[in-house]
Amino acid sequence: MRSDLYFLAAIPPETPRPEGELPPWGEVRIVGKRLPRVDAFERVSGKAVYPRDFSLPNMLQAAILRSPHAHARVKSIDLEPAKRMPGVVAVLGPSSPGADMEWFARPKAKGGLLLDPHCRAEGDEVAAVAAETLPQALDALKAIQVEWEVLPFVIDPARALDEKAPKVWDEGNRVADPVIYERGDLAKGFAEADVVLEESYRTPCEIHVPMEVHGSVVAWDGPRLTVWDTTQGVYAVQGTVAQRLGLPLANVRVIGHYMGGGFGSKLEAGKYTVIAALLAKVAGRPVKLFLSREETFRVGGNRPANAIRVKAGVKKDGTITAIDWKSSGTPGAYPNNTNTAFQAADLWTCANVRTEEAGVYTNAGRARAFRAPGFPQANWALEQMMDALARAIGMDQVAFRLKNVPTVSQRRGNQPYTSTGLAGCLGEGAKAFGWGTKPKAPADPAIRKGIGMAGGIWGYGGGPPSTVIVKLFSDGSVNLNMGAADIGTGTKTVMAMVVSEELGVPVESIRIEHADTGTTQYATPSGGSKTVPSDSPAVRAAAADCKRQILKMAAAELKLPAAELKLLGKEVVSAADPSKKVAISAIPAFQRQQLVVGIGFREPNPDGKVINPFAAHFAEVEVNTRTGEVTVTRFLAAQDSGRVLNRMTFDNQVFGGVVFGIGFARTEERILDRQTGKMLNANWHDYKVPTALDVPADQATLVVDARDTANSTNTKGVGEPATIPTGSAIANAVFDAVGVRVTEGPITPQRLLELLARQKARG
Repeated sequence: MRSDLYFLAAIPPETPRPEGELPPWGEVRIVGKRLPRVDAFERVSGKAVYPRDFSLPNMLQAAILRSPHAHARVKSIDLEPAKRMPGVVAVLGPSSPGADMEWFARPKAKGGLLLDPHCRAEGDEVAAVAAETLPQALDALKAIQVEWEVLPFVIDPARALDEKAPKVWDEGNRVADPVIYERGDLAKGFAEADVVLEESYRTPCEIHVPMEVHGSVVAWDGPRLTVWDTTQGVYAVQGTVAQRLGLPLANVRVIGHYMGGGFGSKLEAGKYTVIAALLAKVAGRPVKLFLSREETFRVGGNRPANAIRVKAGVKKDGTITAIDWKSSGTPGAYPNNTNTAFQAADLWTCANVRTEEAGVYTNAGRARAFRAPGFPQANWALEQMMDALARAIGMDQVAFRLKNVPTVSQRRGNQPYTSTGLAGCLGEGAKAFGWGTKPKAPADPAIRKGIGMAGGIWGYGGGPPSTVIVKLFSDGSVNLNMGAADIGTGTKTVMAMVVSEELGVPVESIRIEHADTGTTQYATPSGGSKTVPSDSPAVRAAAADCKRQILKMAAAELKLPAAELKLLGKEVVSAADPSKKVAISAIPAFQRQQLVVGIGFREPNPDGKVINPFAAHFAEVEVNTRTGEVTVTRFLAAQDSGRVLNRMTFDNQVFGGVVFGIGFARTEERILDRQTGKMLNANWHDYKVPTALDVPADQATLVVDARDTANSTNTKGVGEPATIPTGSAIANAVFDAVGVRVTEGPITPQRLLELLARQKARG
């Protein structure tokens, strides 16, 4: 198990082994059904309290002063005018206690500070104010007098590597040495190829734009700090805040019952939480600090832009002989992962592979984990190349990929997969989509139709640690206690269904406590498509622990072996003779005890095997050759995510992933001003997130049920594999429609019209 995954702590995870192995479920009653969310009423009625809604008595409102420049240094700052403004209670600046704490750790060098006088990107934090009202805090920010030394900046990653380019950091703009992976003999592979193609691809910088902006409410109680945070992982925030403020973990409580979207940008603690805590300490009052919508665009995180060059060779029979991959991405001004090479080395069978990845600093907002970090970018390049190779040898694109489906993880020492449904996604998906049937041509000759497809893999499969407690009360009701966040995906619902399946109690009888470091058990952040495969086995183990205890008590009462008994809701029944039964409320030992407590741990992943979800997406598009507009008219997503615990929430996850992919392929792109380095479209009007009008009415999911053997619920993740091949399938469909390969995303009307004009000029 790697210890450097973006959704795990730096320490290799470990939990105790569960008591005995749980056999796979046989015939199920609840699991797999389409059940509405257990908190659906709260969410749709407005009763759910999100952190942005939260308010405390005597609470102050806070705001942050940010750099208006892409690269600048604070020569002087005067906070006194802000302190004299009406309603102002606390002010922080670069010289305030705690403001000089290091925030971004970098390889072999110091990182940026919490409030840093050297600002390397627009939006960097310089000062903060807490006041009685938010307007008063914003007015106070305007009163702060800053003298700036504006410095040269660089926003183009290619130019950033020039020796004469402005330096983001003193030692230069390379994040680290390039990461190189090799296997086989690349030269031999290309020599064996009948066709060799080479192409360069570029993907845009994409912004998270969750509905709920980032922020926290904080309150001190003596040396103890409570944080209500919009986060994907309460324990991750607890760890960072405690470490930064020098507090024991037990003195920091983080609560995150609801959050309005994060997509990876809320996997880690933000500066805003610690800034709010420092302001609250100075003021002696609770503080609420949430970013504005414009701030989330600039500093809330992004999917980094990548430049990728791919050279690949193929035989006429469809055998891929060589892949040479080189990619470069920018994390912005501060370190983060920009890697893309995993799929190039693992998605399709190829004996001869070389990948090289590099990161380049620029004076721009920092990248953060974003729904399958690095994978949609890589898929954009790889799957367009696979489409081109298949066409070059005259082979059907699905058949070409089916020929090259791997049975082992080549990138990880040829270890076998715990399960693989990639061939099923391709074959069953093609059949369900009607692949091979040419779409009917529109009446308007300017509109062309095309179909395209792409395969995909997500690189990680979840695992320990996870600890869950289930309490079964004497009346048959249940309390489920877990640390995992429900980030809008229906986690609470599917975990309740697992308890219901194991104990036979109705979902309505299960009360859920979650995402609170003060009252719930440890769980890693909900990211990396790991929540279901990491936490549902721990939930099942805890419920099974309860069941073992009840059956043991009932066995003594019925004078039968516990192995011959079944727990069916509020009764224990003999499997051999259903007339022999006892209500759990009538079991003397249970009456005396009143409740049983089951503790469940996530079992270790199997040694020597690899866990990966797979997908294949199929798209139909219409391209208006007059306007350059692309409309996705039909879409099918075939997903191998192991056993589906709730088909309704599964479908919603997949549809959401497709919407993400449509935005990535067609509309979303951060625009930076070449003259100033500032972001030009930091709002929902100019940054084009897909709407209901951009989503095809004809969209479907196909479950390829390759039940996984790595855990007791047979599950793998779906959130990220549901978006990885979407953009590539759309790009391939556009090529099928008009014969133009759009290598630089997104496929905007302007870009497509330029390419069509060049095509026409070439004749």
